[in-house]
Amino acid sequence: MGLEEIKTSDSILDNYKNYLNLKSVGELLDKSFFIPSYQRGYRWTEKQVTALLKDIWEFREKTPTKDEFYCLQPVVVTLNKASDIQQWELIDGQQRLTTIYILLSYFNKRFTEEFRKPIFTLSYKTREDSIEYLANINESEKDKNIDYHFIYEAYETIKTWFSTRQNLINDFESVLINNTKVIWYEVNDSNSNPIDIFTRINIGKIPLTNAELVKALFLQKGNFLQQASLKQLQIATEWDIIEHKLQDNSFWFFIYSPKNSVAYENRIEYIFDLIQGKKKDDEDFFTFNEFYNEFENNREDNGILKIDPLWLKIKKYFLILEEWYNDKDLYHLIGFLIEYNHDINKLKSDSNGLNKSNQKVFLKQEIREMFKNIDIDDLEYGATHNKLIKMTLLLFNIQTILATQKAEMRFPFDKYKEENWDIEHVKSQTEKSINKSNAKDWALDILEYLTGQKGYSDNLLQESNKTTKEIQLEHIENLDEKDKDFASRLIHLLEQEKIDNEYFKNLYDDLTIEFKESDFEQDDNISNLALLDENTNRSYGNAMFPIKRKRIIENDMNGIFVPICTKNLFLKYYSKKMGNVMYWRESDAKDYLESIKKLLKEYLPTS
Repeated sequence: MGLEEIKTSDSILDNYKNYLNLKSVGELLDKSFFIPSYQRGYRWTEKQVTALLKDIWEFREKTPTKDEFYCLQPVVVTLNKASDIQQWELIDGQQRLTTIYILLSYFNKRFTEEFRKPIFTLSYKTREDSIEYLANINESEKDKNIDYHFIYEAYETIKTWFSTRQNLINDFESVLINNTKVIWYEVNDSNSNPIDIFTRINIGKIPLTNAELVKALFLQKGNFLQQASLKQLQIATEWDIIEHKLQDNSFWFFIYSPKNSVAYENRIEYIFDLIQGKKKDDEDFFTFNEFYNEFENNREDNGILKIDPLWLKIKKYFLILEEWYNDKDLYHLIGFLIEYNHDINKLKSDSNGLNKSNQKVFLKQEIREMFKNIDIDDLEYGATHNKLIKMTLLLFNIQTILATQKAEMRFPFDKYKEENWDIEHVKSQTEKSINKSNAKDWALDILEYLTGQKGYSDNLLQESNKTTKEIQLEHIENLDEKDKDFASRLIHLLEQEKIDNEYFKNLYDDLTIEFKESDFEQDDNISNLALLDENTNRSYGNAMFPIKRKRIIENDMNGIFVPICTKNLFLKYYSKKMGNVMYWRESDAKDYLESIKKLLKEYLPTS
């Protein structure tokens, strides 16, 4: 489905009868709030209160301009229909609002009653005298109930925090009232019960994330001249199309890396963060604030919002990402760069105005820059080079796919990222890398290779009514003498309660010779390394080449994705002399390295 396909449905808009705005703390001072019984009482501790004070003051220290503001979490309200006055039922945000009240109350205590500033009122359904206590917070009544206890402790925390900052109070109060805003989310849906709304918010059914808030900005009915206008329906439907596309992991993991410090509950929020250029250190609701300001700046003199250019900006941004995804070359080149922390917005701006052909030239040059100081021959497994090795092997896989233009194959960035692909040795490392805890796993792998039977235990197999031990022993009898000897020695190792190190070493050395892995000098060189998913990697650990090869083939046959270059390696497609396919020789490793260098030639520095 494309963004041009519009299907209208009134149900799409059911949640957007609500009103969304930003209100300064100063704009709340004349309001009355009611905290219903379905909410727990006030429970903020010293930690939360201090964090709020520090956040507001750190904002003040940045010397904000007149128009800049610090944004608090959303306050969700609905009109209390049971009240004779305009009173707001506080569905969410009462902890923050109560703390602000206590803070304002502390400021007022500096003055006699006639000079005190007005403060909004707060009343608790379950504490009918709460208004009086909040107006006169004192120690003598703090143990009257649990709410008063926490209210008093919060007041004392504020008092202590300002005890060494008396000269800051006026500035702090000004920032709090004039430059601190709440996201005011007013629920006007007559069909919704406030208790249901509270429950849904607090169990995460309608999380008020940047994405949800921006959606409300775009879809609230006040933006449109006609109720439930076609434009409103169009935006709602196109929004759903974008969200649906982002749920496709192939597309999502092309543009997003789990290395990102933000884990997105709602994926469309990532697109909004990109559009607004949100940085890691920006406050939580930075993106919403930016969109809100854009909305305000796009109103005509009569207050009517020019919504078309705002929505078109989002559509155009998303369509560029979709265009990248649909082009095989752009998909692979950009996907590789994003995985290695290239900024999407910079890639977008730097390639702006270029046709596709020149875009690809530009992207390849960006990759060349990444490899300009890399000598592949010198890459050795270890902390220093592992990132570079992984980067090289990833590009090798990608370039292999790009070199086969007629193939429809695409590198699966989703599997690469979700399955945590990492570096694996082709030829196993020395016996020293196999500890006592996995020595028996190593032995079981080789025993399975020799006999074709898994396991060696007293577990009864229903289909045969025999244990795996019994079945293994039957299979061993059918082996030739050499393999029978190795199998018997492996069983002896498996039956040892405590591993005999000398016995294990002798067995390991003999099998190393048998599998032609003894004479190999390049253990840690990139010529002996490949990419493999975490589960397979972990499952065969330090297994020898034929065991690994068998496992790779089984995975491929069972539909488990194996990186194309890893599969080619274990099938020995890179080897100039086939020899025995069950052994990995030094000549195979050299041929493999040569293939890497040849295919990546256009990206590697010329010597």
